[in-house]
Amino acid sequence: MFLETCLYLSGSSSDAAVYGLVSKLEKREQAGVVFELNSWIYEFAGKWYRVGLAYDSPGFVPYRNRLTVSMGVVEPTENGDVNMTMWSLKSSGCQRKVYVYEKTSVPGVFNYYSTRHRRVKDVTVVETNYTEYALVLKHKKINKEFTQVSLYGRTKRLRADVMEKFRAYATARGFSKESILTPLAAGKTDCP
Repeated sequence: MFLETCLYLSGSSSDAAVYGLVSKLEKREQAGVVFELNSWIYEFAGKWYRVGLAYDSPGFVPYRNRLTVSMGVVEPTENGDVNMTMWSLKSSGCQRKVYVYEKTSVPGVFNYYSTRHRRVKDVTVVETNYTEYALVLKHKKINKEFTQVSLYGRTKRLRADVMEKFRAYATARGFSKESILTPLAAGKTDCP
């Protein structure tokens, strides 16, 4: 079962996704598929590796060649929010960050407050098959709009067709080839 939320970007020029989500939910309902608004997150919970990143922020350019596969754990809370703990390997060792994603009225769409940017950002699970991969879109508006697409896998290596799906999706969102990164796994120095 896929969670297909279309690209809901609150506050952006792409707010047509609510229509797309309603349309997809209506199609599922017509097909006899019951869509549990909060149960999907329990299938989505657990360990994920970020194996792809598309990001075009000018401030990120100097760090592109340092990007490695990072690991995260998704933990649903009783109220439907999600705690996302991410570990990244830095030169000083493993770095741990915890994000609290607050649920919205749209399944698969969350908000979180970025302490770094002092802004609320949107996080959308665009597509997942729960057992292998997930495409995730982050959106923020600071002095201009920034978007980030991440590919997560249950393992550090994904099938070529999934990697191509990620590249095609990021390209369709306007990312240049240079902004679409598929970092190498860190190997024995993984975190945690």
